[in-house]
Amino acid sequence: MLARYTQLSQETESSIFLFGARQTGKSTILRQQFPDAVFIDLLDSELRMRFQRRPSLLYDMLRDKSSETIVVIDEIPEVPELLNEVHRLISEKGLIFILCGSSARKLKRKGYNTLGGRAYPCYFYPLVSAEIPDFNLDRALLHGMLPTHYLSKNPRRLLSAYVDVYLREEIREEALVRNLSSFQRFLEVAALTDGEMVNYANIASDCGVSAQTIKGYFGILEDTLIGYMIPAYTKVMKRRLVQSPRFYFFDVGLAGHLLHRTSLERGTPAYGHAFEHFIIQELVAYIGYHHIDEQLSFWRTHTGIEVDAVIGDARIAIEIKSAEEIQPRHLKGLKSFGDDYPDSRRIMVSLDRINRHEGDIELIYVHDFLKMLWSGKIV
Repeated sequence: MLARYTQLSQETESSIFLFGARQTGKSTILRQQFPDAVFIDLLDSELRMRFQRRPSLLYDMLRDKSSETIVVIDEIPEVPELLNEVHRLISEKGLIFILCGSSARKLKRKGYNTLGGRAYPCYFYPLVSAEIPDFNLDRALLHGMLPTHYLSKNPRRLLSAYVDVYLREEIREEALVRNLSSFQRFLEVAALTDGEMVNYANIASDCGVSAQTIKGYFGILEDTLIGYMIPAYTKVMKRRLVQSPRFYFFDVGLAGHLLHRTSLERGTPAYGHAFEHFIIQELVAYIGYHHIDEQLSFWRTHTGIEVDAVIGDARIAIEIKSAEEIQPRHLKGLKSFGDDYPDSRRIMVSLDRINRHEGDIELIYVHDFLKMLWSGKIV
């Protein structure tokens, strides 16, 4: 069994909302790290129906527990009415809750009690490289980092089932879209533009729906934690910068499955896109787990010069290339960024095994970069 990086026990000075996409391993880690907690699983249909009929049953169940007792409620969005009782138990009894779910959308849509600051959000991610002792980069790029998918002998079947379950449970049952087939088409088009700047009008044309509908579809992906937007870095120095965000699916394997990838060859554009996506995925997880109060963005000028990842106020710039031998032309974006932001730390992460400096730019082999990232030497 893989040891997960995050230590949630260090987060429980107060109650938390723990959000993460389906099958990232939230329930497993909660049972591992809180073996003595009161555990309420709302995927148990009988238990869920009882709480739906009478939410105050939660208060009756827990009111005699001692102060600071930890209570885990798995899939709290299934019965959001329980949040009023959670609020009361925190205020009156001093209980600590870990409220787990794969989507905040159900809470947002109907304006349910979000506990008025008595619980803060934490996020859980797919596996990261630091959690896998014999980490295989090519396997991660093709099959993704969801625990069951990375470890499976037949990950393609699992990925197919994952998309089917997502469409059925998150979309159809919640009636989030009127036309499920158009949403399926949108998922495929979104995969084609994974890691690219979002152009709502172009995607709408490809899907046969309005640009406003496409904006709504992207909102669904973000709210259900299936994807996220990376904003453009827009602090203007010498150049005119683009402002459209980039979209990434939360897991590189999911994007690959929607693109019908069955293999990845080094040196191809498909491999390069997957490589970039994976590094962004690792950065997102590191920043999230460490609660780093700096934005992850990308930098691109109107003339097409770009840097894939910018952390904070131009503090760190990272270019991601799957090349096995970095050439001067690969450094154009970082050199231009350095002209505008000379105090920034600039890093090229690639498949080039020779770590070195080219002027002020650090060239770091991907496996060394990952080790440095998770030991706190990058961000």
